[in-house]
Amino acid sequence: MARAEEISTYNRTFKINPFLWVIPLVLSGIGILMITSTTSPTSFEYTGTPFLVGIRQLKWLGIALVTMLAMSAIPLKFWYKMSGVIFLLTWAMSFLPLVPGIGAQIGGANRWIQLPGISIQPGELLCLAVALHLAKLLSRGDKRAPKAFFITLVIFFIAMIPLMLQPDFGTTILIFFVSMGMFVERYGWKWPLLVGGTLCGIGLPTFIFLEPYRMRRVTAFLDPWSDPLGKGFQAIQGLIAFANGGLWGSGLGHGFQKLNYLPAAYTDFIYAAIGEELGFVGTGGVLLLFAFWVLQTRQLYYRTSNAFMASLTWGVTLTVLFPLVINVAGVTKMIPLTGMPLPFISYGGTSLLMMWARIGMLVRLEKESYREAAWL
Repeated sequence: MARAEEISTYNRTFKINPFLWVIPLVLSGIGILMITSTTSPTSFEYTGTPFLVGIRQLKWLGIALVTMLAMSAIPLKFWYKMSGVIFLLTWAMSFLPLVPGIGAQIGGANRWIQLPGISIQPGELLCLAVALHLAKLLSRGDKRAPKAFFITLVIFFIAMIPLMLQPDFGTTILIFFVSMGMFVERYGWKWPLLVGGTLCGIGLPTFIFLEPYRMRRVTAFLDPWSDPLGKGFQAIQGLIAFANGGLWGSGLGHGFQKLNYLPAAYTDFIYAAIGEELGFVGTGGVLLLFAFWVLQTRQLYYRTSNAFMASLTWGVTLTVLFPLVINVAGVTKMIPLTGMPLPFISYGGTSLLMMWARIGMLVRLEKESYREAAWL
């Protein structure tokens, strides 16, 4: 009776936790500000319109917010019932970048679907689809750990096929860690450490040695100063950007690395650009915002009324947290670079859209967190 009264009282007074979407909105605002700052020296030269790239990202943010509202209106029952179909559709979609005339090759990789006026990276969709489907499969509670781990590996290997053909090694690593993280939430660390660790220890070096560009990234990570104008140039310029910024930064708009010194200053290396212009205070502030946001999802995780909601909350959080860790660790030279964008901040329409789709899903989870899920 007490539980029923608690649910009834909460449903009458229910309010969405604003920090679930306010913090990403602040991060997106920081991203637009930094994108504008890092592209303003060259945008006028090439387009005659200053701040064009920042305006384009602002338009994407508007579309992303509409997407968030649409996702928050979709009942969790739909995601639960359709998770397998969504996974298969996004998996099939991930092969489209390999089709001539549809896929677009950028930087030697076919990761993009080229449409009129827009490019889509299906790997972004596939990552969320994997988290969604694993949330359903692992939350049922009718499997022993070995069987559940086998299912987790099967989902990962299926997802890996189109990504490695593109190739998109960064998203492959991301989906691997998301998959292992979702298994840990339900069944603990034993199997990921034993089997997943072995597969990672054998497979990761193999994939690195198979592709020269991956070897160059590892070499640049180990000793970028051996070739400071070649393979080590990007890593060195990123470190210089952080050194220039110091504690307080050189000031917004006053960074020098963006003057064609720091490649991709508004995409993968935007965290270094923040470090130069806003200093340690700026980069630390960004991490604190992410940490505070994770605390909000943690509260939602512990309040959810069933295993599927808990697993989905956990999985969606991981699909934001792991890209953050991979990007920051790569830019600060803690791991080799993987080309992973910084969530909500790096330039990119698909990335921003999918990040806000996750927020919409979390808002829906918040709405249903105190309800009894009779559809399970």
